[in-house]
Amino acid sequence: MKFIDTLKNIWKIEELRNRILITLGLLLVYRFGAQVVLPGIDASQLQGLANQTDGGILGLLNAFTGGAFANASVFALGIMPYISASIVVQLMGIAVPYLQKLQKEGESGRKKINQITRWLTIGITLVQGPGYIYNLYNILPAEAFLLGSSFTFVVSSVIILTTGCIFAMWLGEKITDKGIGNGISILIMVGIIATLPQAFVQEFASRVFESNGGLIFILIELVIWFVIILLSVLLVMAVRQIPVQYARRTATGGYEKNAVGSRQYIPLKLNASGVMPIIFAQAIMFIPAAVAGLSASEMAQSFTVAFSDIFGLWYNIVFALLIIIFTYFYTAITVPTNKMADDLKRSGGFVPGIKPGSDTGEYLDRIMSQITLPGSIFLALIAIFPAFAVKLLGIQPGWALFYGGTSLLIMVGVAIDTMQQINAYLLNRHYDGLMKTGKNRKAVA
Repeated sequence: MKFIDTLKNIWKIEELRNRILITLGLLLVYRFGAQVVLPGIDASQLQGLANQTDGGILGLLNAFTGGAFANASVFALGIMPYISASIVVQLMGIAVPYLQKLQKEGESGRKKINQITRWLTIGITLVQGPGYIYNLYNILPAEAFLLGSSFTFVVSSVIILTTGCIFAMWLGEKITDKGIGNGISILIMVGIIATLPQAFVQEFASRVFESNGGLIFILIELVIWFVIILLSVLLVMAVRQIPVQYARRTATGGYEKNAVGSRQYIPLKLNASGVMPIIFAQAIMFIPAAVAGLSASEMAQSFTVAFSDIFGLWYNIVFALLIIIFTYFYTAITVPTNKMADDLKRSGGFVPGIKPGSDTGEYLDRIMSQITLPGSIFLALIAIFPAFAVKLLGIQPGWALFYGGTSLLIMVGVAIDTMQQINAYLLNRHYDGLMKTGKNRKAVA
């Protein structure tokens, strides 16, 4: 079988094999840490916290952390503080000259930006940690706290939560450097996958054992699920090809008149920003309910209720708008059309009918704007589809999170990126990759 042959080819490449084994080992460490309960908390008294995370925005946060939030784990905050810090730093990069300068300094500037992000992550965790402990005091019974409500317990727990977040961030960076890449995204994906079996079992029990549609509804749901997965894959991989031609150089370094070489193409992705707009928008959506919860006024309470319901109308409207905005934002900072135009001009390339240089940059920017709009809208529709699954199909909230939404898009996007990176190793060793058809070729010794 082709798939088995591909796995054998992967195993033959020592560097790739070692990277996969390192990645799996670090993921096992992360999953183990998600089960380690904070010192001073009785693990048998966590039912109240589990009930709180059955649905709503805390349920989504629990899915992102792979159940660590509901376990009162040392990894309870997951890597969401790091995601929040990354958002802040990237947004500040638009307005702060110092960060703009660092962005132009290449690798050294990137290292400094990463260091700033790490320090900001610590600051955010030190703010979120006490909030998490305060929530535990409100939800769990008094006997769940073996040390009571002592100041020592609060301080030590916040330190442990901060350390857990930094350690999770370190694991993600090690997966990026020593593993197969996309470390932070892979940690989120693994956490989401960890909650999938339980969500499906709950939906199966609801349909079959409670006579709520039976096996027929389960089969219909699975068909719809696979269709949405297919649409998500198409969204992630769809591209528009821009034709490019190259003029042949003369011996003196100029270009021969009317001498144009073969035509090539620039692939511009329909969704060039991947799953990052989803992650950014989701991180922002945690803020309104948290801020409104600080006030006891009636308006603030109603606001909290509206933005705590991830299947509610206003939540999904704001969520969809944020996704569209962040898709444009992230595309703008990751697809440098002016640099692409300059590189084409220096190499003698041009888009037929478009003047090289700034005109080509404006043309590419216009094309990106045209394809980003439908791409962002499509991304937003898939992201809010779980709300339709709950309201129209009566699907259990936990299982509905995988009907499009943040969970499914992250799983699909990260899985495709990971396969493409593995495929690159295979192609470098003259193997057929995971993403293309054809017979496997033997590696060149």
